[in-house]
Amino acid sequence: MTAPSCADPIPLATLLEYWLGELDAAREGELDGHLLGCSHCSASLQSLVDLAGGVGAAVRAGALDAVLSDAFVQRLAARGLRLRQYHVPHNGSVHCTVAPDDDLLITRLAAPLLGIERLDLERVGTGGSSDLERLCDVPFDAAAGEVVFTLPMQRIRALPETTVRIRLIAPAPSGERLVGEYTLHHRPYQSSDGH
Repeated sequence: MTAPSCADPIPLATLLEYWLGELDAAREGELDGHLLGCSHCSASLQSLVDLAGGVGAAVRAGALDAVLSDAFVQRLAARGLRLRQYHVPHNGSVHCTVAPDDDLLITRLAAPLLGIERLDLERVGTGGSSDLERLCDVPFDAAAGEVVFTLPMQRIRALPETTVRIRLIAPAPSGERLVGEYTLHHRPYQSSDGH
């Protein structure tokens, strides 16, 4: 059985803002009333919550590549996940590793993002161009001046000593513009006793 249609459905972006608690009190109260009386919009909100829960579980499990918001990272930390974070300066590099008890590896790439409408993240591993991955239209917060992402922990833990290069690219009708280049020098974890 499907939910009856709504004459004025709440847009998905607004439902997301509602769920994340990003609306002012008046607008939130307005939506509360609508959602209580509208099974169509309530079902849409529940679908969004279910989807976010599945994606969130996969991210928390370190099972997928994901570009994240800072708010999402803060929520993960508040839930007690052990986050290893690296801040990479614009066009800079960092030495990195993951410890056995780390739940997630968070990488923050500083970048001049004001005025950018679309952004792609390109990653080149040790295999050169044959080891190229590109994530298109990644979310970013231009005012924060950074892109935050995580990689699957199983893949990171299995890496030998390696160098990974990341590029942020702004696609546009007139062509692509390089926004920043970053180098991650990964080493497998070694405890203080050398193991």
